[in-house]
Amino acid sequence: MIRIVEVGPRDGLQNEKSILATEDKFQFISALADSGLKSIEVTSFVKAPAIPQMADANELFSKVKTELFDSGVSFPCLVPNLKGYETAKKLGVKEIALFTATSDSFTKKNINATVDESFERMREVVEEAKKDKIMVRGYVSTAFGCPYEGTMDVKKLISVTKRLFELGVYEVSVGDTIGVAIPMQVRSYIRALKSEFPIGKLAMHFHDTRGMALTNIYVSLEEGITTFDSSAGGLGGCPYAKGATGNVATEDVWYLLQSQGLDTGIDIAKLAEASRFILGKLGRPTESKFLKAYLSTGKI
Repeated sequence: MIRIVEVGPRDGLQNEKSILATEDKFQFISALADSGLKSIEVTSFVKAPAIPQMADANELFSKVKTELFDSGVSFPCLVPNLKGYETAKKLGVKEIALFTATSDSFTKKNINATVDESFERMREVVEEAKKDKIMVRGYVSTAFGCPYEGTMDVKKLISVTKRLFELGVYEVSVGDTIGVAIPMQVRSYIRALKSEFPIGKLAMHFHDTRGMALTNIYVSLEEGITTFDSSAGGLGGCPYAKGATGNVATEDVWYLLQSQGLDTGIDIAKLAEASRFILGKLGRPTESKFLKAYLSTGKI
């Protein structure tokens, strides 16, 4: 089975200007869980001025914990630092995600720190998470290209990935933050990564800015990747990378996978309804080609 990590409620919504009601976010997450998704990133414990959409993180996660924790779904949350971790721990978060990048320029814009400094922050968090038996996932942004530094050398990606595993993360999500990766590059980088690390501990996180995400996922599948991040309805973008449009849509990934006879455990009708609901609250159309067709015809 292919594992989908649904990032819509966090990565998908963080760049949306319309601030949604907590109840609407909860209904979205609940509908996603009902669709068969087994890992749904709920929110991020960041300062409200930095990402206003995440200002209700405490309230939202508390509601998820109370009403959805018995559903058999994992509900990870992003934490930027030790303070965010402490808040997450008090609320009962069982899995966290940490992030860094291959580019110093990007991390300075994103978290006002170099890559090395980001590792110092993460080290503090992981040390505490290990004591508390909280799972930690790692994100590497700008793996293929940076809006400030251009194409990134695979050696930087390998170095950062190695440091994350040495910290103690169970999995590294390799991110094409600005959607510049092309199939030949993806194949080359994955081959370099899997020569150094177990393929089962690597995930791919593609944005569809230039329309290459599904092709890159297909190449990743050929190279043995079985975990992919995606966002319902194609929601998302990066507030620190101009022009970086949404994550690849979960619906489009589902269609590609099922066309290859690969199981995701997702009920596409329920997933489409979850996306329709949140897109309606945002008042905007979907970026997903499959979802557009499905909502207009009712047919796969």
